Amino acid sequence: MPCEGCMERDNKSTDATMEFLLLGFSELLCLRVLLFLIFLIIHLVTLAGNMMIFMAVVMEPSRPPMLFFLCQLSVIELCYTLVIVPKALLSLIVVDGSTISFIGCATQMHFFVALGGAECFLLAAMSYDRYVAICQPLHYAAVMSEELCLKLAAACCLGGFAVGLGLTVAVFRLPFCQSHRINHFFCDVPAVLHLACTQSYAPELPLLAACVLLLVLPLLLILSSYVCIAVTLLHVTSSTGRGKAFSTCISHLAITFLHYGCATFMYIRPKSSYSPARDKMVSLVYTNITPLLYPLIYSLKNKEIREAFRKLVRRRKIAQLN
Repeated sequence: MPCEGCMERDNKSTDATMEFLLLGFSELLCLRVLLFLIFLIIHLVTLAGNMMIFMAVVMEPSRPPMLFFLCQLSVIELCYTLVIVPKALLSLIVVDGSTISFIGCATQMHFFVALGGAECFLLAAMSYDRYVAICQPLHYAAVMSEELCLKLAAACCLGGFAVGLGLTVAVFRLPFCQSHRINHFFCDVPAVLHLACTQSYAPELPLLAACVLLLVLPLLLILSSYVCIAVTLLHVTSSTGRGKAFSTCISHLAITFLHYGCATFMYIRPKSSYSPARDKMVSLVYTNITPLLYPLIYSLKNKEIREAFRKLVRRRKIAQLN
């Protein structure tokens, strides 16, 4: 269907000087101050939590693969929130919505998709790490070498940025209608696609391809890893050993369910089911609440990160005494 509120193509839709208007939460005028304070507190706590994980891991002399991947995950989450949240906070301050340029909107979408995609690939790499640790414990040190970890980390980032660039180029080559009002608090893919003056489903194909590459394939790898882990744990006779092995996977499983659950609901669906109000609320959870939960989950459930936190606190106390 053509975009809402217009019937003809905007001849300047490909002009890089064009601007979009992010409506944000303009319908919630009476809750602006409260929402701003809540988002700001969540944003600051999220930044602090991920910074603490990053510092604790970086200052750790010997970093096992899981800590290395956690450090990369924290960096991705830091960048992820900085790409989305400041503009969302601005949309709560400006009464009539905030403007964003054509280039700015494309850049925000690219980094949003790229960082989200890198996180999908990273979660798959972390599941492989758990698979090797539980199913091939005697070969773990040899298989999960520092060189392999670096290659996996680079592949996750490059893969995410390549898919993000391809999707962003495909979306912003579309003709946009005269109405450039994005009913969202950031340049999300479905919200921008909703402005495209097309009557076919062809514009959705790049999004579908990106979903297959960023969501479906990594999820299949994660499920395969955990199927192998489950089969291995069934042959473990000791309930203590089985519980200890499973406990190392709980935090990764929790984050995987959070990340893929929200992302699947948001992006694997036809354009006709797009609902601005519902999508904004889901995106609110996806971009604000889940990044806040990640440091909490890992700090509570991961023994290695808790030990790194203790060492960081101990170093600070020693530095203060000196």
